[in-house]
Amino acid sequence: MNIGVCKVRLRLPENDSLKGKRQVSKSMIERVKNRYNVSIAEVDDQDLWQLLTLGITCV
Repeated sequence: MNIGVCKVRLRLPENDSLKGKRQVSKSMIERVKNRYNVSIAEVDDQDLWQLLTLGITCV
């Protein structure tokens, strides 16, 4: 069995609030889930509005 794990860290320099970050992250998570058969979640930097860290796994 193969398992894939990926950690993606994105900078959002134009973002100025946690609300904006949440909007971007929800949009990205939904697009990735709809296109690929993977599990994805925000895994780090929840309090920093200019950094977004996503964990992605697939089996």
